[in-house]
Amino acid sequence: MSTAPKMKIAIGADHAGFEYKELLKSFLADYEVKDFGTHSTQSVDYPDFAHPVALAVESQEYTFGILVCGSANGVAITANKHQHIRAAICWLNEIAMLARVHNNANILCIPARFVSEELAKEMTTTFLNTEFEGGRHENRVNKISC
Repeated sequence: MSTAPKMKIAIGADHAGFEYKELLKSFLADYEVKDFGTHSTQSVDYPDFAHPVALAVESQEYTFGILVCGSANGVAITANKHQHIRAAICWLNEIAMLARVHNNANILCIPARFVSEELAKEMTTTFLNTEFEGGRHENRVNKISC
């Protein structure tokens, strides 16, 4: 009897998101997770971690990405420079669900300074387990890439 392969998740953070990234890596033990850094709370530049995560998802080597920084703005702006990346800043579980259902988002961006650890885990679970609705949203999503 064979088992289904684990979903592959790319994860990265800057110094402000490091602790949440570490928490989420442990939380995601049932998935295949690749950590693209950073590996400490020492100050770093968020694009150095957002670009590799976005490239991993863009290449379809990884199904989803998770990026964490203080506000989530920097990592989202950076990731969204990549074609076929739809990085969504989420601060409520409902936003994480709608990002998947309506926007087919493929990178969850978490603002570590503005959400609790429990909410970060809840949004991650919702994001990874919610299917894109398609239908009327498909045409809209297809108009996003330049």
